[in-house]
Parts: sequence; structure tokens; C-alpha cells
Amino acid sequence: MYTSKISGLGYYVPENVVTNDDLSKIMDTNDEWIQERTGIKQRRHIKKGDGNSTSVMGVKAAKIAIERADISKDDIELIIFATLSPDMYFPGGGVRVQDMMDMKTIPALDVRNQCSGFVYAISVADQFIKTGMYKNVLVIGSENHSGGLDMTTRGRGVSVIFGDGAGAAVLTRSKEEGRGILSTHLHSEGAHAKELSLEGPSTEHWVPEIIAEDPQENIPYYPYMNGQFVFKNAVVRFSEVINEGLQANNLTAADINMLIPHQANLRISQFVQRQFKLSDDQVYNNIQKYGNTTAASIPIALTEAWEEGKIKEGDLVVLAAFGSGFTWGSAIIKW
Repeated sequence: MYTSKISGLGYYVPENVVTNDDLSKIMDTNDEWIQERTGIKQRRHIKKGDGNSTSVMGVKAAKIAIERADISKDDIELIIFATLSPDMYFPGGGVRVQDMMDMKTIPALDVRNQCSGFVYAISVADQFIKTGMYKNVLVIGSENHSGGLDMTTRGRGVSVIFGDGAGAAVLTRSKEEGRGILSTHLHSEGAHAKELSLEGPSTEHWVPEIIAEDPQENIPYYPYMNGQFVFKNAVVRFSEVINEGLQANNLTAADINMLIPHQANLRISQFVQRQFKLSDDQVYNNIQKYGNTTAASIPIALTEAWEEGKIKEGDLVVLAAFGSGFTWGSAIIKW
């Protein structure tokens, strides 16, 4: 039976740094207020004219991951692209990456699971490899949030949280038992879909309807988040899905060498860390620098942790995410 392993990692974030103090100049907020609630000190935003887009950033991250996997772009047999912010309504970002990288006519699959997108995409890639269908799969998580945020006081509860960036991983076939991706675990609860959502433009809320409404009262083209409700659900689901993954592999929290949680809110990560009695060296957080980059947050953090030597061969690495949908998931990896 085949297994899959992560053979290459890469990430890219725009050069434009936006600090909390920068935001305080355009909305009623301040550094202390943002850090206290989210742990975020700064984030990266695409700057007009810098040539970046969701797909372009994905390509930049992908090229690094492919080089580190010691293969060529022609060895990639499938692209899985996770994002909530594609360059256009359709087609998705995967085919744009295929075109920009001048790849063969390989399949490109888009995953729309928001903050859980990368974990879902890893799970899909893992299954394709385990069945023997593909040998090398490129998985990308990329987001361009900044262009779609309400950068006024009205939208500060959401807008201060999110940043732009991309991360990528190459998954490769292996026959080494007990190594690589041991298992993935996925869930959803659509009953709470509207607690973290963007309702339009969409097929339920097209542009003409939006224009006809009073833009000061109802702005469906900006994201909505019920912050406290999301937080309460996140801490429960994070713990559940991490435990599910550990139990499926006869492991305990004591076996974890590195937990890479989705960078939703530093307070959520710290709560989960306490729940599992993990040290600071066993949990990697970079939300302070990049904000919440949704589908890109786990691959960016995973790449940074690996680059810093905090993930070594033989380590047990756990990925976990929770977000809009609600969707959540975990991946248990023996590096």
C-alpha cells in the first residue's frame, strides 16, 4: 500500500507590511485593542501594482515547494488549490496556476473550505496518492483578503484580523510504512454557516440586488463574523479533532512534537495549547506577523517551522483547522 509524504514546502507573503498603528489611522482602533483580542501585531496586504493576486502568490509558493521536493513542474500530476478568494468568480485558481507555470494538461481541483481548506486539500491529495492514481500532487493554500475587507470602523471587528499570503506543499508517493501522513479527519456543521460568511455577490444575492439596497445599512459583499460564537465553537472542535487523530493512531498528546494550528486567533491557539498541556516549543504560531491568512495559514506556518529547524525527521506533526462552514479537520503526520 502506498503512503504519502510532504516532500517540499514553500510560502510567499507580500512585501507590504500593515501594522496595527497603520490601521488606527483609517479606523477607530489601536494596537492594544487588536493585540488583546487577536494577538496580531501586523499583517501583509497586496499593494496595488505589485503584480500579486491569489493565483500569482500561489505560483510563487509552489515554485519554492517544487524545488525543495527536488522534482520539476513536469513531475506534478495534480494541482489542488484551496482558497476563499480566487482571482475571479470562475474559473478557479487551480487552472490559473497550471497556466502560469506552463504545466502539462494535468487536472486542477479547487477546494472551497476556507480556514480548513489546506487540511481538506491535504486529505484529498493523500487519498489520490494512496490509491496509486498520482505520484506527486501540488497542494496550495492562497488568499487575497485585503481587497475585500471593509477598512472602516464599521468593519474593524473582521478587517483587523485578515492578511494576504500563500503556502504550498508537494505530496509524494512513498512505500515507507508508519511515515508520512498517517491519517486525516474532516468534519462540517452547516447549521452555523451564516455565523462566518460572505453572502454576496452570489447566486442568492446578485449585484443588481446589492446596488438597490441601502449600502449603509446592509452590506452583504463584506464578510460577517459572529466572533464570540466562532471562538466558542473553535476551541471545542480543535480539541475534538486533534484527539480524534491521536486516538486513531494510538497516540497521546505527549507524542506531539509540533502542533501547527490554523492561525485564526492567538487566543484560540493558546487555549488549545493549554488543553493539551503543550509547551511553547510544541506549538507554532505566526499570526502575530501575518494575521489570519485562512487557507494559507497552515502551509505558511508549517514552512516557517520547518525552515527554522523546529520540525525534524521522525517528529510527530499535527495540523488542525477550524473555520467557516463550519468546517474543521486535522492531519497526523510522521515527518
